[in-house]
Amino acid sequence: MKLYLVPTPVGNLGDMTYRAVEVLKSVDLILAEDTRTSRVLLQHYGIATPLQSHHIFNEHQVVDRMVERLEGGQSIAVVTDAGTPGISDPGFLLVRQAVRAGVEVECLPGATAFVPALIDSGLPCDRFVFEGFLPHKKGRQTAISRLAEESRTMIIYESPYRLVKLLEQLMEVLGEERQVSVSREISKLHAETVRGSLREVHAHYEATEVKGEIVVVLAGKG
Repeated sequence: MKLYLVPTPVGNLGDMTYRAVEVLKSVDLILAEDTRTSRVLLQHYGIATPLQSHHIFNEHQVVDRMVERLEGGQSIAVVTDAGTPGISDPGFLLVRQAVRAGVEVECLPGATAFVPALIDSGLPCDRFVFEGFLPHKKGRQTAISRLAEESRTMIIYESPYRLVKLLEQLMEVLGEERQVSVSREISKLHAETVRGSLREVHAHYEATEVKGEIVVVLAGKG
């Protein structure tokens, strides 16, 4: 019995590792954040393992049943739409319960969107803090105010629909000259990284239609 956390490509399907494919073929069940998205990947690699939905809206209801299957001797893999499960995606709850039950858990190394975005940014990457998605409404301003005093490089995930607003809010609190890097569509055909001051990057995206997954890398307080 074993629970695997299997990273999947954040863009190019060719970023899938050989071992990830082998594990997904060998387990008894794959839990997927979105079965439609994952089915495309599985078909691409000829993986016929049974697939079941596992996302933030149903994970509390199914976690005990999945742990029971693991304790019964089955092996299960968790995948998300893109990247490593548990990083701003479902996975943590099942891992916690499996560990408590004494089930072996293994996370395979692989794709995570914030790592290439951090390296591409040109900002210090020896010490950084991962913030994930900031609160949408309640607590958002408090979270941004807290970031103003952070000396380490900061990594933030954001929706393309809220990117311009986020940059505006950061300018108001951190000042227009704070350096920032915005990466989108990582590993895809139209991958792009825009670097500069908050003012410069805000002006760019205010005049450009924003598409794709967004990673914001923000310089710490100097």
